[in-house]
Amino acid sequence: MTQHAVPAVGTPPAPGAEQTDGRTRRRPLVLRLLARPEVGVFLGALAVLVFFLIAAPTVRQGSSMATVLYQSSTIGIMALPVALLMIGGEFDLSSGVAVITSALTASMLSYQLSMNVWTGVIVALVASLAIGAFNGWMVVRTGLPSFLVTLGTFLILQGVNLAVTKLVTGNVATDDISDMDGFSQAKKIFASSFDVAGVQVQITVVWWLVFAALASWVLLRTKYGNWIFAVGGNKESARAVGVPVNFTKITLFMTVGFGAWFLGMHQLFSFNTVQSGEGVGQELIYIAAAVIGGCLLTGGYGSAIGPVFGAFMFGMVNQGIVYAGWNPDWFKAFLGVMLLGAVLINLWVQRTATRR
Repeated sequence: MTQHAVPAVGTPPAPGAEQTDGRTRRRPLVLRLLARPEVGVFLGALAVLVFFLIAAPTVRQGSSMATVLYQSSTIGIMALPVALLMIGGEFDLSSGVAVITSALTASMLSYQLSMNVWTGVIVALVASLAIGAFNGWMVVRTGLPSFLVTLGTFLILQGVNLAVTKLVTGNVATDDISDMDGFSQAKKIFASSFDVAGVQVQITVVWWLVFAALASWVLLRTKYGNWIFAVGGNKESARAVGVPVNFTKITLFMTVGFGAWFLGMHQLFSFNTVQSGEGVGQELIYIAAAVIGGCLLTGGYGSAIGPVFGAFMFGMVNQGIVYAGWNPDWFKAFLGVMLLGAVLINLWVQRTATRR
C-alpha cells in the first residue's frame, strides 16, 4: 500500500519575518571573519609578538621594536607587490636580485659618469620597470609559467650583476657615492630616520605603511583591483568578460619592478655602496611573507594587509631570536615552520569559511 506524505500545516510566519533557507542564510560572524585572508596571519603575528615579549624582555624596549619594524619594512615593501602579483596568478623569482640590479645601476652610472645621483636613480627606475615589463611580456606572449620565465631572469640578473660590477669597478662592490651631488637629498627620501619619543624610526616603515594602504585601496576600491582578482581566478573567464588580461599581468610585473627599485635605492643610500652578489634567496622571503599573509599559490585570493602582518612576523622572528640570545641559524627553521603552518591554516580557513 502506497503512503503519501501529508503536507505539514504550521503557523504562518509573522509579518515582516525573514524566510531563509540554506542558500540564503546569513553565515555567522566568525565564519565571515575567517573568510578574510588576513585574519589568520594577524592572529599568528599577535602570537609571535606575545611569545617574544615574554621570551626576550629586550623586545619591550622602544628601540628594539623600532628595529623589528625596520626589518619588517624591508621585507614588506617587496612582499606587497609580490602579493599583488600572486593574487593575479603569477610568481616572480627574480625580485631578490632585481633589488640589487637597481642599486648597482644607480650607483655605477652616477659614479662612473660623475653625474648627479638623481640621474642614476631615474635610470635605475626605468631599468627596473623594463625588467618587470619584460617578465610580464614573456609570460603573456609565450604562455610559459612565470616560474620558468622569472627563474631565467633571476639567473641572467645574478650573472650580469656580478660580471658588470667587476668589469666596471674592478671589484665585487660599487664605489662609495656619499660625497656626490644629490646624495643627501636622496638619502632623506629613501634612507633617513626620524625621532618618535626618543626612538629613531626608519623612513622605510612609513613608506611600507603608505604602500600597504595604497595597495589595499587599489584592490578593494578600483576597477584594476577587480581585474587582478579576475585574472588570478580564471584568466579565460576574465578575458571573456572584457578584462585586459595581458595589460593587467604585465603591469603587475612592473609593480614588482617598482618595489625592487625602491628597496634598491634604500639599500644604496643606507650603505653608500652595494655588494653585487647580494639578493639571492630574498625572493623566497618575499613570496613566503605573501603566502603567510593569506595569498594562495593558485591566485585569485589574498589581500594587501595580510602580507603586512606576514612581513612583521618575519621581522619579529628575525630580531626576536637575536634578542633572546638564541642561535640565529634557527631563523631558517622558524621560517619553514611558519610557512608550512600558514599554508595549513589557510587551507583550514578556506574549508571552514565555505562550509555551509
